[in-house]
Amino acid sequence: MLEEAGRRLLATFGVDAPSPLPASHPRWRPFPEVPSTLAELRRRGRKIAILSNVDRDLIVSSITQLGLEPDLVITAQDAGSYKPAPGHWRVFRERSGAALEATIHVGASQYHDMRPAGALGYRTVFVDRHGEKLETAPTRVINDLSPLPDVIDALE
Repeated sequence: MLEEAGRRLLATFGVDAPSPLPASHPRWRPFPEVPSTLAELRRRGRKIAILSNVDRDLIVSSITQLGLEPDLVITAQDAGSYKPAPGHWRVFRERSGAALEATIHVGASQYHDMRPAGALGYRTVFVDRHGEKLETAPTRVINDLSPLPDVIDALE
């Protein structure tokens, strides 16, 4: 699916070529604070799910770099759609059984994460690394992932 999305994006610029996105994905690195923050969440007994717009074969390299195995991974391939479509959250509910009020969606895109998750009733934490103008109403806003464990504790 990522290959097709990249090809379509290139086509909007008049380029008929394979997408470089899938091949580059294994070189994408997490932000420096992400592995330690996820480890702290796990230490505090939190379950971690990843809802990703890449395919299952591509997410493997990202998970390896996180230093822990998430409790649940849902890809665009699993959902049959890309966020902001609600497929990821539908599959999340089916596979996790987690109650809406017990779930906090964390993301770095107002368009792909905050708007759809908020519309579905989830509490949201927007990771605003670029000082964006808020066009959504996340439950909380943080600049990077490091304060997330305390933010989630405060939302409980």
